[in-house]
Amino acid sequence: MRIHLASIFVTDQAKALEFYTTKLGFEKKTEVPMGEVSWLTVVSPEARDGVELVLEPAGHPAVGPFRDALVADGIPFTAFAVADVQGEFERLTGLGVVFTQPPTAMGPVTTAVFDDTCGNLIQIQAMNEAPGE
Repeated sequence: MRIHLASIFVTDQAKALEFYTTKLGFEKKTEVPMGEVSWLTVVSPEARDGVELVLEPAGHPAVGPFRDALVADGIPFTAFAVADVQGEFERLTGLGVVFTQPPTAMGPVTTAVFDDTCGNLIQIQAMNEAPGE
């Protein structure tokens, strides 16, 4: 068994697709029109056949209060692995991405958190090198 799909609720699929592809560097994998919304997924260019991120419409009534509570408490909805948190922070900041937490070392991991412009806080993270590596 393996993870095939992971979902994130977005307020606007077109805006989310633009952000996740042009800012974050993901690639559109699937777009199937379903009336006013689409089955829309993106993937990492490093793993085109890996886990797909579904840009899920946030229309269900439970989504708004759930996401609002997470954002109010500063809790990221999901996390993406990067090789260099500081480098990604600088690259994304240069593209206009707004961070709510700058790169911060937390024991074995360094994290940073940004606003995806579609209702979510997203964490990027990388494992820190052990001393002597």
